[in-house]
Amino acid sequence: MNLIKVAAGVVNQTPLAWEGNKRNIIGCIEEAKSQDISILCLPELCITGYGCEDMFYASGTCETALEILQDIVEVTSGIIVSVGLPIRINNRVYNAACLIANKQIRGFACKKNLANNGLHYETRWFQPWPDNQRTELTIGEFSYPVGDLIFEAGGVKIGFEICEDAWIANRPGRSLYLQGVDIILNPTASHFAFFKTQTRERLVQDGSRAFGVAYIYANLLGNEAGRAIFDGDAMVAQAGEMLVSGTRFSYRDFYLTPAVIDIDKVRLEQVQNRLTFSGTSQKVPFLYDFPPIKPIKQRFELEHWEAKGFQKEEEFARAIALALFDYLRKSRSSGWVISLSGGADSSAITGLCYLAIELGVAELGLEGFKQKLGHIKKIQDCQSVQELSKALITNIYQGTENSSNDTRYSASSLAESLNTTFYDININGLVETYKDLIQGAIGRNLSWETDDLALQNIQARVRAPSAWLLANINNALLLATSNRSEAAVGYATMDGDTSGSISPIAGIDKHFLRHWLRWLEHTGLDGQLKLSGLNAMNNLQPTAELRPLEAKQIDEEDLMPYDLLNAIETAAFRDKKSPKDCLELMELEFEGIYSKEKLVMSIDRFFRLWSRNQWKRERYAPSFHVDDRNLDPRSWLRFPILSGGFEKELADMHEYANDSKGKQRRSRIGF
Repeated sequence: MNLIKVAAGVVNQTPLAWEGNKRNIIGCIEEAKSQDISILCLPELCITGYGCEDMFYASGTCETALEILQDIVEVTSGIIVSVGLPIRINNRVYNAACLIANKQIRGFACKKNLANNGLHYETRWFQPWPDNQRTELTIGEFSYPVGDLIFEAGGVKIGFEICEDAWIANRPGRSLYLQGVDIILNPTASHFAFFKTQTRERLVQDGSRAFGVAYIYANLLGNEAGRAIFDGDAMVAQAGEMLVSGTRFSYRDFYLTPAVIDIDKVRLEQVQNRLTFSGTSQKVPFLYDFPPIKPIKQRFELEHWEAKGFQKEEEFARAIALALFDYLRKSRSSGWVISLSGGADSSAITGLCYLAIELGVAELGLEGFKQKLGHIKKIQDCQSVQELSKALITNIYQGTENSSNDTRYSASSLAESLNTTFYDININGLVETYKDLIQGAIGRNLSWETDDLALQNIQARVRAPSAWLLANINNALLLATSNRSEAAVGYATMDGDTSGSISPIAGIDKHFLRHWLRWLEHTGLDGQLKLSGLNAMNNLQPTAELRPLEAKQIDEEDLMPYDLLNAIETAAFRDKKSPKDCLELMELEFEGIYSKEKLVMSIDRFFRLWSRNQWKRERYAPSFHVDDRNLDPRSWLRFPILSGGFEKELADMHEYANDSKGKQRRSRIGF
């Protein structure tokens, strides 16, 4: 048998962190050598980091990447490694994968199809490499082939699909297959989204089957640059069979997903197919002796937590927890501060910070966790998760005369159960001071009858300075507590609950968030890690508590039911449906649940609030990306700050609704 031991290598990188990125890459290579790996695939742009943005334009970025590449070359004796980096040729920048073998650069394969939607803006910085084109890149005294290349190591042919290359209909793998390639390497930077791993698995498995190859897929890991989260998905398939897949959402700097592939088996798959041979890519042959390998039993399995029927709940918890940990670590901050109101949003964020500690310690061990946060001196003597929670998580409850005992208890009971640092202060005096100042200036008293919105907002805004002060005192991150449902309709106070350096749940709708919190209390991660301290909060109705208590303010009465809001938002701005189309869809989805009048009123309200609140979405703190419903205008969904407000479209909806009601009345009286 012709067996080769290969691996996908996952690394947690940071844009332009040259020494740290190099250390992770070299550590991964050394680990591969210790496991007798012959071919190692590392992720896309792993030398520079994927999220360098306009720094890809800087000549120094490409030049430094080549310097780091030469350092990496020196540790590749006895192994074939692909590493990703940008290269500059004729004053154009290309996204490339460099193949190294036995301390020699063999050439650079370049990405042909660039991602240019949502989070991705690759056509801003890179040129797509044209089919069948080759050139050379000079590094020092030597020149190396670049472009549409196939590498041949000891008679084994290796080709590349780089990330987006595999996601298009006419993917390069077909051309590689027609040229008899045995192995396809896919170095990738594929951002996390709910359930996206299943799509990747199909791309890898179907690619290995359709092209009759062994397919090695390696993704980045962690919160690399602020918004995108990479889950570290890695897998190896051959001839339509998924051999192995790796751990996702790890807290490690790097790790391997190894497998043994059978070159005879993939060649048998190809020889039984009768498609015509096509030779278009330049072949780069070099000598390499693959060591003899014995067959091993390999079985592809889901991770234990993926097989329990709660994948979205688990992915949300694990992705955001890892992102919060990485953001803390890479920003060299000393903890998190959350203005804990006792409601769902701030409780969820507090819980996610606690999960970051629990999951990190579970994987790294207590000492490993403290070592990764070595810049935080106050945690170095901590001896438990509870002590770490006390040192890293600060909650502040800021009540007014409109705050209830229920929300105070909800906040304090959660903080106590998680052992966070908890402060309970009353800001009513501050609110009254601001009111008195303005009342004196304008010559009249403020009242709920005439100044409802202003009196609500001042309470939310007065809470921000205290939270910022605590964050500054502790050199900590202040976490904004707005969710996606609030962002859609502007149901948030600018410089109040939107205050913060990162907004962890701004990509999550309130309907799912409330479900997730109940799941976290009763079921928990992997059926074991539960937060019982959420009980009091889970039994409350969502309320801003900004009006007098006797008003019994409830968020869903101020806005609309959250399940309906989420459905309208999805139809209107993910799927780009008109108000009339939204009404037809909502009538179908909520038949027997909400009246037609309720649907019409809610859709009208949603579109009007959306249009007048784009300026708020432009100012929100950066959010973590979790799916294609993201509303962040800087990375996903753009909308004009000033617009016509859908006046014509809403008029069309009302005309349709009224006409439909007239037809129904006429049918009931026999016309």
